[in-house]
Amino acid sequence: MVNQNERPVDIMLADSNPLVLSAMAELFERDPRFSLVATAATAEGFLGTVMRVPCQVGVIDWSLPALGGAKLIEVLRDQENAPRLVVYGDDGGDVPRLAMTAGAAAFAPRSAPVETLLETCRDVAAGKMVFPFLDVRELQQDPISQLSRKERMILEALSKGLTNRELAAELGISINTVKFHLSNLFDKLDVKNRAAAIAFFYASRMAQGPTSDL
Repeated sequence: MVNQNERPVDIMLADSNPLVLSAMAELFERDPRFSLVATAATAEGFLGTVMRVPCQVGVIDWSLPALGGAKLIEVLRDQENAPRLVVYGDDGGDVPRLAMTAGAAAFAPRSAPVETLLETCRDVAAGKMVFPFLDVRELQQDPISQLSRKERMILEALSKGLTNRELAAELGISINTVKFHLSNLFDKLDVKNRAAAIAFFYASRMAQGPTSDL
């Protein structure tokens, strides 16, 4: 049941297959939990539109012409008010891991029921990261266990979506010190951005079970 006081999630779609794009557009337009902002058939089209008309969540095809999904995520991840991106693709191969590493917020398999895509987008809008086809067992020995206490504190605070300034205030350190710790954190986790670091944080918690405490 939809909460009448709950604002619909603004969403934008991009897929190179016109049939898939049309079907997705119809799916989101029928669902009162979402407000479809626009659709695009290329990465450039998506990028140009989202820079003019902000939205909360974007659903993209990993193989979008001509930039591709990875490059699109890279371009958007440092933009202020950029949408959180869901990669919608085939669940075979290494795409879920590549999407997470690039900085996507989620991966939704095309083989799953359409409700899975809808719920994934809702979860992403709520700040969650969703990678159901990522083998988290491989992350049980990830570098998080090698982080210092301060780096773990920063990573946990980072997972709440705090900015560098907010991190500095919460931890009682300078912004330059935050940047120093983040640089070390990214190096140890072998990631390039905040989103991928947060994905490692949640994947590690999933692998260790609900009672684990980083």
